[in-house]
Amino acid sequence: MPTSDSGLRVAVVTTHPPGKGSLNEYAFHFVRYLRTKPEVREVVLLADELPAGQRYHFATAEEDCELEEGCGLAPVRVETCWRFNALNNAPRILAAVRQARPDAVLFNVQFASFGSGKVSGALGLTAPALVKLAGYPTIVLLHNIMETVDLKSAGFGANPLMERVIRLSGNIVTRFVLAADLVALTIPKYVEILAGKYRAQNVLLAPHGSFEQASAAPDLDPPPGPLQIMTFGKFGTYKRIETLIEAFRILLARPGSPPLELVIAGTDSPNAAGYLAGLQAQSADLPGIRFTGYVAEEEVPRIFREAAVAVFPYTSTTGSSGVLHQAGSYGKAAVLPKIGDFAEVITEEGYTGEFFEPGNAASLAAAIARVIDDPEHRRALGRQNFIASSGLPIADVVDWYLLHFEELRRSRGGFETRPTKQRGARGGKP
Repeated sequence: MPTSDSGLRVAVVTTHPPGKGSLNEYAFHFVRYLRTKPEVREVVLLADELPAGQRYHFATAEEDCELEEGCGLAPVRVETCWRFNALNNAPRILAAVRQARPDAVLFNVQFASFGSGKVSGALGLTAPALVKLAGYPTIVLLHNIMETVDLKSAGFGANPLMERVIRLSGNIVTRFVLAADLVALTIPKYVEILAGKYRAQNVLLAPHGSFEQASAAPDLDPPPGPLQIMTFGKFGTYKRIETLIEAFRILLARPGSPPLELVIAGTDSPNAAGYLAGLQAQSADLPGIRFTGYVAEEEVPRIFREAAVAVFPYTSTTGSSGVLHQAGSYGKAAVLPKIGDFAEVITEEGYTGEFFEPGNAASLAAAIARVIDDPEHRRALGRQNFIASSGLPIADVVDWYLLHFEELRRSRGGFETRPTKQRGARGGKP
């Protein structure tokens, strides 16, 4: 059972850089700010296994004094206790939780977090129920729900019968997830669906939060050189770049077109191995196209700052977009499809952009042109997206989760949450 002598020991089940799994960037920023909170004594990262030669690294308080002009980061203890596509992830996670004996457990997950296979993905998502049954206060941050996922676009449901089977299994898995103390969702529609369909009373609308806390507005102009049209993510399922490449051809062929570069930043989706390599070979004749491969966390700011516009060539969406929040934090104009969850994020959180018809290269090219041909319009879009992203920094989102863990503590009469003794100046940078 959980115990705590001075402050919270919080376990977070998630991917995390240098791991390349889904939601790793969200975890990077969440853990980064979780460590700054005075009520947190230790963070236990229950992470996936890394390839040979890689390891997780977190700055110590002493390193923070040197690098961040202030001490005070809570230590991070890493337990690699699960592996993507393994069938035994849930019992391994439970065993790791019991070994760590945290005061609270947060799962940062979506439906394909634990596997691209139907069985491995489903079995992994039984972990929150097991952890809750073992007596640990448990919150699941669920970034998508089965009811709104386009299975064909996401790489599942090759035939109608299989799609029905997946939907049924998804309903069962959702009930396991809902066995947690609380399930946090970042889109209002998701809360409504789970509360209505499953009669769930433990679902809450959670803020997504912006990743960076800028003290001043960023430079709204890209650096000198070709205007970079950038897209960022894991590609091959519902994030597809065939249409974007064709739109780039259209833009290059325009009379008097300014120098342009198309930057494809990221990797294949786990469900689409070899996707980018195939498209890179097919577009070898196209000047100005660059495939970056995996972008390390420290390189992400540069990728965004060098871009003139961030493009979202999605055929559907599976949840709130962390990339959209990142683009906003760097003051970037966005070109995106007004479909599904994007429309809700834009309406609810104040983002804006130029819109295109999904799958239509001419429509996408026209939307990009409206941004790159009008610097003032580009700056206005970037400025509004920066304001939207600055509305609620992820540091405040972390406080939201800690408050809910405190509420769970009170309802259970369980672990204490006394603030830990100051570890130096806790007001320094994370």
